[in-house]
Amino acid sequence: MMTSLEHLEKLIAFPTVSRDGNLDLIDYVRRFLSGFGVSSLLVHNEDGRKANLWATIGPAHQPGIVLSGHTDVVPVEGQAWTTDPFRLERRGGNLYGRGTADMKGFIACCLRAAEIAAARKLNTTLHLAFSYDEEIGCVGVRRLLDILKDAPVKPRLCIVGEPTLMQTVTAHKGKLGFRVTAHGLEAHSSLAPIGVNAIYMAADLIGAIRAIQKNIAETGLRDGDYEVAYTTLHVGKMQGGEVMNIVPNRCSFDFEIRYLPEDDGEAIAARIRAAAEDIARGYRGVFAAARFEFAELQSYPAMNTPVDSEAVKFVHALTGGNSTGKITFGTEGGLFQKALGTPAVVCGPGNIAVAHKPDEHVSEAQMAQCDRMLERLVDRLAA
Repeated sequence: MMTSLEHLEKLIAFPTVSRDGNLDLIDYVRRFLSGFGVSSLLVHNEDGRKANLWATIGPAHQPGIVLSGHTDVVPVEGQAWTTDPFRLERRGGNLYGRGTADMKGFIACCLRAAEIAAARKLNTTLHLAFSYDEEIGCVGVRRLLDILKDAPVKPRLCIVGEPTLMQTVTAHKGKLGFRVTAHGLEAHSSLAPIGVNAIYMAADLIGAIRAIQKNIAETGLRDGDYEVAYTTLHVGKMQGGEVMNIVPNRCSFDFEIRYLPEDDGEAIAARIRAAAEDIARGYRGVFAAARFEFAELQSYPAMNTPVDSEAVKFVHALTGGNSTGKITFGTEGGLFQKALGTPAVVCGPGNIAVAHKPDEHVSEAQMAQCDRMLERLVDRLAA
């Protein structure tokens, strides 16, 4: 039997950056599972360069437990790694490599658990769901969920193995991301007042977004269980203009809304759209076609599983813990809840604080703790 560390060494060697394909990794997983009689369903993306994998061990007619993980990782360019990011290095009780924490460490533990489960007679089903393009907005898993919606039996629980230091996480914020393009009127900069400066328009709207954020921070919903207790708005990228002596006719910026589960992200987006229309109206005396254009870039729902639910009690029985937490980053858990009505909990090895950074790592102790959790899961499924 392969250990989870041996699997992790194989998985890290696949450079599954989101912009590239993941088929080599998926084929490794498929072939490994087929070695002990487990078949896999592959759900590809539009161009066939990426795929989700869905595998089932045990009685297919029973509501089962899903172990969900994403196979893609973020890029390493421009980061000062002291190791080869795509070659696992073991040092000081830690395992270094891109994706060790986020989240190939969990997938490695899942593969070990799958081999254990395949040798047992399960009375409750175990599912593996490994997706692509999570890092760019939980994109890939949606194609898989579209298929699972029509299945006669829906999963009973989804455990998403994002890095939580093996703490049971019951909730996270949702996200909406947009690109806004301001359309103004170009002019020679010596005659600036006869044009409409799209950068100014964008700056005005960014000021309105900041004012809405201030209002939310001061008077909006709060939940002290999150590191940031309220819904946040953030502008992360801006681009506009050609040269200094032309009044720019276009400027775009990207912004996001990370909203509490109890908050209404769409309503906040509507406030921003209304502010944009008010700003554009003020420029139409000079240029009648002044406007803002919104394009949605990303969206995923919040996850919110009651702490006293059977799902949380079940995961606590696996981890041996009794505490719960909430996280500000997003996962595929909210999509499982929304698409299938399946309660979700996030629990996995590693620390999100080292994810996306140079010298990303997971401790051997965290991997061993995850192995023990999944061994207990297999015992429960066989009971």
